[in-house]
Amino acid sequence: MNQKQLAGEKAADYIEDGMTVGLGTGSTVFYTIQKVGEAVKNGLRIKGVSTSASTTKLAQSLGIPLISIDDVDKIDLTIDGADEVDPNLNGIKGGGGALLFEKVVANASAKVIWVVDPAKKVQTLGKFPLPVEVIPFGAQRLFRYFEKQGLSPVIRDKENAPYVTDSGHYIIDLHLEEIREPEQLATWLDSLTGVVEHGLFLNGADLIVVGEAEGPEIIEKNRNS
Repeated sequence: MNQKQLAGEKAADYIEDGMTVGLGTGSTVFYTIQKVGEAVKNGLRIKGVSTSASTTKLAQSLGIPLISIDDVDKIDLTIDGADEVDPNLNGIKGGGGALLFEKVVANASAKVIWVVDPAKKVQTLGKFPLPVEVIPFGAQRLFRYFEKQGLSPVIRDKENAPYVTDSGHYIIDLHLEEIREPEQLATWLDSLTGVVEHGLFLNGADLIVVGEAEGPEIIEKNRNS
């Protein structure tokens, strides 16, 4: 069993009967969703809230009942992946392009668990490019602005065309190498017209499950904050 699978399957243990569960997106949470599908076949009763078209397709193929985010008052637990996590449980997410829906679902959740492999643990965020989701109108203008600010932007592409998110937006990845003041950067990005969302998830997780070779490591927020 690989490290991603160890983390993903361990996180499924936190799901209880009757919960409304946010289902994240990515290669690690894929294993969580598979484990949930098995549990549903064995009688577990939950409702899932999907964070992407790919997760919706996977959940439906496994027989997991889904409900719209607009039809729930709150989500009991969301399990998702992350591209980087620092010791304060701040993270960068959005490598898979689902950052907007992931943040909407996370903000509606009573508890958030991230599942990661050990390589995602970092002391300082920023080595992984920071995704910034922008509307197509004026995207090149924002790109040039980021260039002038020295943020090394790259418009994410797919098959020689701009990558388009599930909500019809583009992503500009900022190659920053190091983010010393994530709160300040998040506030600044939030203030820019045309920016829909960014991949800084600050105070975003209550618990991290790390798929270590010797077994899953659990890191809780109160140990690090």
